[in-house]
Amino acid sequence: MIKSLPQHTSMAQFPVCNNTLLIGGIALNRLAQRVGSTPFYAYDRQLMSQRVLDVRAAMPADLKIHYAMKANPMPAVVQHMANIVDGLDLASAGEMKVALDTTMAAGNISMAGPGKRSQELSQAIAAGITLNIESFHELETIAQLSEKTGIQAHVSVRINPAFELKASGMKMSGGAKPFGIDEEQLPAVLQRIKTLALDFKGFHIYSGSQNLNAEAISEAQQKSIALAITLAAHCPTPLKKLNIGGGYGIPYFPGDTPLNIRQVGDALTDAMLYLKAEQPQTEVIIELGRYLVGEAGVYVCQIIDKKVSRGQTFLVVDGGLHHHLAASGNFGQVLRKNYPVAIGNKMAVTEREIVTIVGSLCTPLDIVADKMELPIAEIGDFVVVYQSGAYGYTASPTQFLNQPVCAEVLV
Repeated sequence: MIKSLPQHTSMAQFPVCNNTLLIGGIALNRLAQRVGSTPFYAYDRQLMSQRVLDVRAAMPADLKIHYAMKANPMPAVVQHMANIVDGLDLASAGEMKVALDTTMAAGNISMAGPGKRSQELSQAIAAGITLNIESFHELETIAQLSEKTGIQAHVSVRINPAFELKASGMKMSGGAKPFGIDEEQLPAVLQRIKTLALDFKGFHIYSGSQNLNAEAISEAQQKSIALAITLAAHCPTPLKKLNIGGGYGIPYFPGDTPLNIRQVGDALTDAMLYLKAEQPQTEVIIELGRYLVGEAGVYVCQIIDKKVSRGQTFLVVDGGLHHHLAASGNFGQVLRKNYPVAIGNKMAVTEREIVTIVGSLCTPLDIVADKMELPIAEIGDFVVVYQSGAYGYTASPTQFLNQPVCAEVLV
């Protein structure tokens, strides 16, 4: 047993009252009763709304903010985000259906992805959303479908620039990539678009994700704007829209420093002034997912067993990697690190112990927290995994071992 002063196990965005975590102003144990079972994800709508307001306050006034649905495509979340952002970006026909059920105008919805099926392209054309072209073949397919249906397709070209977003969790540009069309091929692509009956909108440049380095993000944004200006001379029509992607990260692990969003906004203001001088009609868009919703969500599971094996204490919970692959360390991590975790109904308990929290799957990969110091917990207590509003349930192998499904609630 470890006796120590209380540690900061709670994240600042979620308050604590009477020893219990509050989510959306609701005590965790009451929320669990309301949901009816564990495990579940809970997303705080007020935190999402505040994050959008914070981004608007830090960014240039005329910048458009789009929500990248792949971060969290729960219909209720997308409905909420559609009311507070300027557009939606999606990556499948399934996400398209959710987006079109919102009040967002089709003209402010775009679709990306390197492997769009003909049926998906046809659906997008009929819906009137903008398709981000990722290859020569896709361009020709879109043109054929547009001619066949008699509906003019709205298109942008996704560029794979020569530069990369430094210090990002996943790099999606620079070098050989499956995403977009290499920048050196753009003049030929744009020349081909001139000969086709397509409505050309502009460019999409997404360089990387999960970046906490303001200087790196600003550098990539400046290079994206400069590249767009250079290529504008080859465009079939004036450049209407420039989506410079996102990549804004959130802190997950000890030592992570939150992104200085104000620094990014100041640098982008200067870059956009340069763009406006060269291309005054161009609308600039940033595409954010994780940064808008990631810190607004928690994953909650319940302890169903507690055991000691050769001196190591294990807490066994009713959830695990099949619901939250990222927290298990099997979604992009090279060396596993613990997500921030708490015992949600024992937030003020000072007596602590070192425990490993494991899921209910029959695999040693099913680890929720490894050798973590937490308040002493017992069977029936709630384990809370913070930073779970993005790339959680839908980014996990939910069918693995046919375990029970997980609930999701927006509060």
